[in-house]
Amino acid sequence: MTIPREGMDHALYGFSAMPDRAPLRWPDDHALAGTVFLYLEHWELLPQDGTLRDPRFRDPFGDFKPDYRTYTWREYGNRVGVFRLLDVLDRSGLKVTVAANASACDRCPYLIEELLRRDYELAAHGSHATRLLTSRMSEAEEREFIASSIARVSRASGKACAGWIGQDYAESTRTPFLLAEAGLTYLSDWPNDDLPYLMAGGRIVSLPNQSEWDDVQLMWHRRVLAPRFAAIVTEAATGLAAEAVQTKSGRFMGLHLHPWLSGMPHRFPHSSPSLLPDPRRSPQPAHHQTSVSTRPPAPPAPTSAPMRQREPRSHASAQPPIEPGDRLAQRNGQLLGCNPLRHRPLHHVS
Repeated sequence: MTIPREGMDHALYGFSAMPDRAPLRWPDDHALAGTVFLYLEHWELLPQDGTLRDPRFRDPFGDFKPDYRTYTWREYGNRVGVFRLLDVLDRSGLKVTVAANASACDRCPYLIEELLRRDYELAAHGSHATRLLTSRMSEAEEREFIASSIARVSRASGKACAGWIGQDYAESTRTPFLLAEAGLTYLSDWPNDDLPYLMAGGRIVSLPNQSEWDDVQLMWHRRVLAPRFAAIVTEAATGLAAEAVQTKSGRFMGLHLHPWLSGMPHRFPHSSPSLLPDPRRSPQPAHHQTSVSTRPPAPPAPTSAPMRQREPRSHASAQPPIEPGDRLAQRNGQLLGCNPLRHRPLHHVS
């Protein structure tokens, strides 16, 4: 799909500078909306020959077969850690999107029952944590891989999947087009934006998947300490909300939690507060009160110059860079049930 030409060198999406876009309005004019991505994965004890897994996950003492240490770390999440996260999510009242391996749906019916009882949405997440979607697959193989994963997750949830979250961010250049062909509404693999945008000729919505707010990417791969992870998430939410208020255009944020990591007892006290700031700790001034009692005070004034939102201008790319703000916000509010992340709504800003 790489095409040497002026501007973007591929046909996946068009270039769109943030200041050039029309303002995006979330429902009720919230400044920041998003979702919690909770991961339900199956790590195989003996991965199938010919499959590929993320090579960064391995026993620190060697590449063993079977790799009991990595396998049991992952099993801990599905047996123990996930219930700590479910408890805090129950108390938060947030809507959750579950990135579900098809094999995990087959192996963990009890967990599926617990997730569906909470009205969580299940998004297809490939087949196994040890079987990545890669460009080594032929188009027919990739199409079958996608179709099988979607069908098994849809069967477990009792309704058709709307979205796709690739295992370990894995895609080929065909993937967005094949996902759209399969009838999905959104995918969440690309960390290149702070707003949803259209891909594959406008046929599917890309929800940003920021690795900076992924517990595995920070606490496991980069060895960021758990207290710092919580601070990073809070700083990101505050910064995005402040920017949205300045530009009068909403922002999106996704928080990614893996039970085998964030569900550990020594990390859990630090990962659970990061699920969003508690507005009860600091009441809003009276003139900022709204009918929604869960919104916190306005974020502090920025120390840098605000990003200015300019009038939209034409783009040379053949791909639509972004859908009109109101329509895109409406579509994403429907498909994800995006949570207002409890920040001051835009219309309170002069």
